[in-house]
Amino acid sequence: MIFAGALLGVTGVILGAYGAHGLSASESQADSWAVAVQYQLIHSLLMLIVALWHHFFPVKALLISGLAFVAGIFLFSGSIYLLVLGGPSLLGPVTPMGGVVLIFGWLCLGVAGYQCREDSTTA
Repeated sequence: MIFAGALLGVTGVILGAYGAHGLSASESQADSWAVAVQYQLIHSLLMLIVALWHHFFPVKALLISGLAFVAGIFLFSGSIYLLVLGGPSLLGPVTPMGGVVLIFGWLCLGVAGYQCREDSTTA
């Protein structure tokens, strides 16, 4: 998860720079690109935090959360990148599915917090 978070983080920075300096797109497309980069970077950083947390509290919900963030980044941000670059419009429905997967990752993170709280109070 650390490797995936770092890799998605570095590609987020690269794609952000491309969007700011090399992407020829309408204002609306540039805004969509910026949102995709923002979500990718936020969730990449969160994956690093989840990996560290999982090191100390190896609960399954943390692993599921991290995997959901990876999948959500690819579905949400990836579909936006492809759409802005001229990909097929059938990718449009993939974006909200990616959002749902990211929400699922956050919910799993909440479950993990509850599980870790219970683990620390019984010790």
